[in-house]
Amino acid sequence: MTIHVKPAEAERNARMLKRAAGKGAPVIGEDGQGSVQVHLDPTMEIDGAKVFAIYGKGGIGKSTTSSNLSAAFSKLGHRVLQIGCDPKHDSTFTLTKSLIPTVIDILQEVDFHAEELRSEDFVFEGFNGVKCVEAGGPPAGTGCGGYVVGQTVKLLKEHHLLEDTDVVIFDVLGDVVCGGFASPLQHAERALVVAANDFDSIFAMNRIVAAIRAKSKNYDVRIGGVIANRSKDTDEIDRFNEAIGLKRLAHIADSDAVRRSRLKKCTMFEMDTEIEGVKAIQDEYLKLAEYLWSGSDSLDAVPMKDREIFDFLGFE
Repeated sequence: MTIHVKPAEAERNARMLKRAAGKGAPVIGEDGQGSVQVHLDPTMEIDGAKVFAIYGKGGIGKSTTSSNLSAAFSKLGHRVLQIGCDPKHDSTFTLTKSLIPTVIDILQEVDFHAEELRSEDFVFEGFNGVKCVEAGGPPAGTGCGGYVVGQTVKLLKEHHLLEDTDVVIFDVLGDVVCGGFASPLQHAERALVVAANDFDSIFAMNRIVAAIRAKSKNYDVRIGGVIANRSKDTDEIDRFNEAIGLKRLAHIADSDAVRRSRLKKCTMFEMDTEIEGVKAIQDEYLKLAEYLWSGSDSLDAVPMKDREIFDFLGFE
């Protein structure tokens, strides 16, 4: 079967990939065995703000976690920017009550002439003043996710939007650990992993830890810990953490109130505290935000090999 790509689309995709390379040249082997990475342009570093990247298995609740953590930081009086790094662009909808346009969509509208954009074209204000950006992604099968992250940070820097920001949260697509979707790790101070108390999310977490460890060889990012989510218990997470040197930072218990908040398109901080579980979850997010703001520990976790963790997880 032959897949036909329209000339205009092919030209656009080629331009996207060319711009993705930027000024950096691929360097083989420095970010892990066999890796090929484009080095971060030093002028694109995020200065002055605490930067966190949220990872985890697809569907584990990273966007819910990121949005409520952003809301918690804002409740503590901090100026927060959340960047969604998923083509579905649904990271920030509980903050903004809408699906905001992505950076890649806006750039396409102006034929990638970024100088024509205004900050209000791609930055939207959400709950309690949280600034929201959806990076989006290239057309399926045509580009690298790292491109949109780089372009998003570049636009934010050019419009001086990071100068008035205390906290930046990257909400990163699924458990993809390729160079493109690992690119937020080039900017982050701490990487956090969201996991449930089950085989699949812990197995994915182990691979994410390996990616973070590889990036930490050349960048300042360090793993900060685990946010247990959608689970009544945390025994398997805690057993895994003890084995490799991780730490559980928070436990967001499985609660119907979280499901209802998503349906209401709002954060947990907008839910009635009389509803069972709401106040406890709000307090857990506030406690987590306070810990991360005060300067979280840097963990030197050593991931297991795939077969090792396969045998390690579960019951005898």
